[in-house]
Amino acid sequence: MRILIIDGYTDEPAGLGVPPYIDIYPRYIAGAVWCASPEAEILYLTIDAARRDREGLRRLSQASDLSVLIAGVTVPGKYLSGAPATYNDAVRLPGLLGSKYKAICGPAAKFGFGRGGGRRCVSKDIRDLYDFVITGDPEVVVYRLMKEKFSDRVELDSVRESAGGSDAFAERGARVIRQHPLSPESLICEIETYRGCPRSIVGGCSFCTEPLHGYPEFRSVRGIAREVAALHSEGAVNFRIGRQPDLLIYGSKDTGLACPAPNPSAIRRLFSSIRKAAPSLRVLHIDNCNPATIAEYPELSEKALREVVRQHTSGDTAALGIESLDEEVIRRNNLKVGYDGAMRAVLLINRIGAERGESGMPHLLPGLNFVYGLPGETKSTYEMNFDFMKEALDSGLLFRRVNLRQVMVMPSTRMESAGDYFARKHRHLFFSHKLRVRQEIDLPMMRRVVPAFTVLRRVRTELIQGGMTWGRQIGSYPVLVGIPRQVGVGSFLDILVVSHGPRSVGGIRFPVRMNDLALRELESIPGVGSKRAASIVLSRPFPDLNSFMEKFGDVPALARMAPFLEF
Repeated sequence: MRILIIDGYTDEPAGLGVPPYIDIYPRYIAGAVWCASPEAEILYLTIDAARRDREGLRRLSQASDLSVLIAGVTVPGKYLSGAPATYNDAVRLPGLLGSKYKAICGPAAKFGFGRGGGRRCVSKDIRDLYDFVITGDPEVVVYRLMKEKFSDRVELDSVRESAGGSDAFAERGARVIRQHPLSPESLICEIETYRGCPRSIVGGCSFCTEPLHGYPEFRSVRGIAREVAALHSEGAVNFRIGRQPDLLIYGSKDTGLACPAPNPSAIRRLFSSIRKAAPSLRVLHIDNCNPATIAEYPELSEKALREVVRQHTSGDTAALGIESLDEEVIRRNNLKVGYDGAMRAVLLINRIGAERGESGMPHLLPGLNFVYGLPGETKSTYEMNFDFMKEALDSGLLFRRVNLRQVMVMPSTRMESAGDYFARKHRHLFFSHKLRVRQEIDLPMMRRVVPAFTVLRRVRTELIQGGMTWGRQIGSYPVLVGIPRQVGVGSFLDILVVSHGPRSVGGIRFPVRMNDLALRELESIPGVGSKRAASIVLSRPFPDLNSFMEKFGDVPALARMAPFLEF
């Protein structure tokens, strides 16, 4: 038996699978195949690799019994290291695949293909192109297809019977990560603690697909730890506990509440078990936290977040789904939190996580997520949201990033009836607001979060454009770093920050070896300029710091860099 898994990458409200992340779908599907047929051969391929080598894809699939495309983006995003599968990819691929059976799964099979913020999802029928359009849990359906010899009697909307129903698949499928092109050091494994949303009992947010999974059922600490141990044994060193809408309520003893209380002891057990399961891990980060949980239960939330900070790695981000601070938009879209509650959440996370850690970044900062194009939105909505960010900035608070997006209208959500009317009507407002936020909020905040002459550890290079190399640290919402020199993709560097943009920083390699810096690197140092950079190059080599400072110590930026220079 041979199975081909094509990872088209996924991005959902609770879960990310775009490189450098690998989501649960390919791992769980691989585990289902190996549980059903231990001797089966599994070939894993990213959608980027499939696009680059169509003939290779054809050859791989010809000897396969089943090809599975994983696809679907239900929240709009911009990506540096991969391009998620599109509707056009889903239409073209079946013609290239020579496998006996073809399947598609993931959010695209359930909801259709997202086309970006401010637009409706494309839900054109693709049933004629695939033998199996899996709208249930892919690992459950693939396991049954294998056992039933691909019978058409298998229900394609089958789901797990319990929260831990796929634990065996999660553990068994860990070894598929060996085939990922970024494995092991550059790959982040997204870890699921539960799915569903407690606010499903009150309808959930109007635009979100997570409440469609129903009320949460938590995976056991033991099941999660066994999966992490299996991934670690295959070389994984980077993990994000990101596949849940609110990490703070993991293990909550409240049932049936729209806003359950945090359970700090469950968070402690979870993180300590992960640490034991992966003793050599390099990154342990989180993702979503509900600001309403923090506002409603500040003491319990603080205890839970302190457990996170005690056991995670620095540079972490707690993404807060604030969405909108306009009371009318909150009311009409059943959103989670108002202005005061959101500000309390930002304050509390700052109190716990603002201290700088070994990575060079603060331990844990809030990320602010806003959604536009919702019913009830007016011009005042944009002003209210801006005022919130400005107040946080002026108060000296830190936040890692501001994510501004227009709503993606998904079927089966309440936004389906409202459509994209407000997004289209206010498109000009959105883009002018976004530009203002980038200049007046993001730029000064970037200077505060990553001050000049901060050393960022283990920045991984990801992209070369012209003479610039772009990279990021491994983790949740890392800062984009521009290096004015071509460096091989996949290299890990320590970087000294020398300049700032609204969404990125500029930096040079650390330690700063002044005799080796390229002309363009020298020019990137504030206050140096092209003439002085050329003079430095012509005067090299310098035997020591004193000789260098005698000649160029009148430049304030170079004087401040003196402790970081090597000769």
